[in-house]
Amino acid sequence: MAEGGPAEGKDVGEFRSGYVTIIGEPNVGKSTLLNGLLKQKISIVTNKPQTTRHRILGIYSADTFQIVFLDTPGIIAPRYLLHEAMMRSASSAIADADVLMFLVDASTATGTGLVDDEAFKKLEGFRKPVFLVLNKIDLMPKARLLPIMEAYAKAIPFTEIFPISALKGDGTAELLAAMVPHLPVHPPYFPTDIVSEQSQRFFVSEIIREKVFLTCREEVPYSTTVDVVDFKEREAGKWFVSADIVVERDSQKGIVIGKKGSMLKEIGRLARIDAERFLEHAVFLELHVKVREKWREKDEWIKRFGYGQDR
Repeated sequence: MAEGGPAEGKDVGEFRSGYVTIIGEPNVGKSTLLNGLLKQKISIVTNKPQTTRHRILGIYSADTFQIVFLDTPGIIAPRYLLHEAMMRSASSAIADADVLMFLVDASTATGTGLVDDEAFKKLEGFRKPVFLVLNKIDLMPKARLLPIMEAYAKAIPFTEIFPISALKGDGTAELLAAMVPHLPVHPPYFPTDIVSEQSQRFFVSEIIREKVFLTCREEVPYSTTVDVVDFKEREAGKWFVSADIVVERDSQKGIVIGKKGSMLKEIGRLARIDAERFLEHAVFLELHVKVREKWREKDEWIKRFGYGQDR
């Protein structure tokens, strides 16, 4: 993985620093949790499952510790080469972890059928601390929570169990504090004034892809990816960003463009607003829609778009 060395000039002392990987099935709130812990949006969020496709690195630095969070794609049984690349990314993040956070949607969990839970299977053989994090407790009666906690605790000896609401921030500060003693004594891996090492191009591509998920219906978002082909920072005037929204069929291209270009204009409008907020600079955003037939099933396109690789 792309890993920074010890930050210059930092006295090690009892400073703790390590990697915490967040895993779980799709749509359990992993990205919402990461954004809440960092108090900054670096991982895209929609109400559709499988929104996250890359391993997203987020850095939380304090006076005595640094946690490098790895947000992973939702664990699924792969159907396409794209899914296989996503699961390789998740497996790599698990292997890198000093602490594992297993996130569960408590509002729909029963604690039964864990043998069929693809994410739960990833815990097998992991010998470092594992936190069970029961999310979305704001959507359920408290009386249901204890039986679920007991059922999971019987299945595996979790290091700690935390009920939280990532959306509302309930219990997240306590979760953060509880992880610190389990980190190795080590200087910070990254400069303490950054929240991610991933490029601006990457985050802008993710912003655009999020807007496709939010505006397009049914299967279209799952057949799309975004490729930023040009990114120019200018001393004067707006920064220039040109990106391709890639789909698999001509019919999908028509949907993304919309009647008289209305859908593409809306995607561009929403993406530009968030891109300018993220980059803290005015942006001229140019979008095109390209067809790459069955790109999710072709290794050359999977690699071309950076899936399954550190970004």
